[in-house]
Amino acid sequence: MRIAVVGIGYVGLVTATGLAAKGHDVTCVDSHPSRVVSTNNGVPPFYEPGLEELLAPVLQEGRLRATTDLHSAVSCADVTFLAVGTPTKDGHIDLTGLRDASEGIGESLAQSDSWHLVVVKSTVVPGTTDTLVRITLEHAAGRKVGTFGLCMNPEFLREGTAVEDFLRPDRIVIGQWDQRSGKTLAELYRPFDCPIVFTALRDAEMIKYASNALLATLISFSNEMADICEATPGTDLDRVMNALYLDRRLSPVIEGRRLSPGILSYLKAGCGYGGSCLPKDVLALRNFASERGLAAPVLDGVMAVNAARPARLVARLEQALGCLEGMVVAVLGLSFKPGSDDMRDSPALGIIDLLCQKSAIVRVFDPCVKQLNGVVSSCPIVPCSSPETLLVGADAALIVTAWPDFRQFDWNTLCMSMRRPVIVDGRNALSGISLPSQATYIGVGKYHFTEESLRNEQCINR
Repeated sequence: MRIAVVGIGYVGLVTATGLAAKGHDVTCVDSHPSRVVSTNNGVPPFYEPGLEELLAPVLQEGRLRATTDLHSAVSCADVTFLAVGTPTKDGHIDLTGLRDASEGIGESLAQSDSWHLVVVKSTVVPGTTDTLVRITLEHAAGRKVGTFGLCMNPEFLREGTAVEDFLRPDRIVIGQWDQRSGKTLAELYRPFDCPIVFTALRDAEMIKYASNALLATLISFSNEMADICEATPGTDLDRVMNALYLDRRLSPVIEGRRLSPGILSYLKAGCGYGGSCLPKDVLALRNFASERGLAAPVLDGVMAVNAARPARLVARLEQALGCLEGMVVAVLGLSFKPGSDDMRDSPALGIIDLLCQKSAIVRVFDPCVKQLNGVVSSCPIVPCSSPETLLVGADAALIVTAWPDFRQFDWNTLCMSMRRPVIVDGRNALSGISLPSQATYIGVGKYHFTEESLRNEQCINR
């Protein structure tokens, strides 16, 4: 099929490249010329493992190209995907970009009587596709839906594994206005080997939010358990969770072999969730419920636990050092997760801000993030290009992102170069790594003995 994809972001470019790799003819559209030029040159405007390698052959074979001309892309296509961003604004999703793109698509549809399928790929709250998008399209096109098709097709892509997630999905959800729309989109996805779930438009929109809300809830549950273990001598979260995982409802045994489902990766404590999806989607769903007069105490708790994580990590560091003023703190990891250079809502930002508020001297290192681009400009931080320059003379190291690279560092030598070898591991990234005896290692969910904690425990037990 001939496809137009509006939006060269994580979702748009991965979708476009993946569909081109499956044999479709794809045109990407974006209002930012720099993204168009970069894409046509075979360089994605963001880091995503495997994407550049997937992009190169489809460009060379002419199955994908990028343009700023929305009208030409839509007029030459059979299907147009809307994959523009829906960022948070005043606690709600900002639909400005979606409305503008819908209007542009509708104007193109007005110049043809042929049937054309419009697919919303952007994450939107229930009721957006069949109201804002539909009404905008109909007004601009001068004709009613039915003379063109409409679907809502949520994405389930994880940054860092987005290419794999798109090419080998575990399900494809098609919210359809009518059967013709759904069947057309299903035909487009025919090369994919996975279940296809047909739903109403609003079901499809809600499925995306329910999915992300569940993942965020698992993370916050694990972090709350970590807090309790950290306050309880004799407990270790890793031991607790490893036993929890053995529940056959979490790790089923098939033909005598125990499986370890990927969902368990969200039942791990750390610095909290971040990125472009979970924070804004949980907040949007919470406010969506509030607008309907509903309380959402679970979502409130999920957000509250997550918001407290940076302060919790900094407090443990301050407890170990006694004072942060004037202390050199080395922060390892800036992206919200390994395999990505995305710093949107990264826990590292909140942690760095708190360290600066406490007058610490902050150094930072990330193997993928090379340009800070003013994201943490309010803090006088020192970017470092290597672990050696990061840690020499440092009073403490704080691990925020679980990059596998960190496990390969020569920690014996690095600890020797530190002024005070205190390591607060916010991701348990160094779990199992042998550290020198003089190093103080503080992991998530692990009780750390200090004189203060000993006094507190004695008071509790009286």
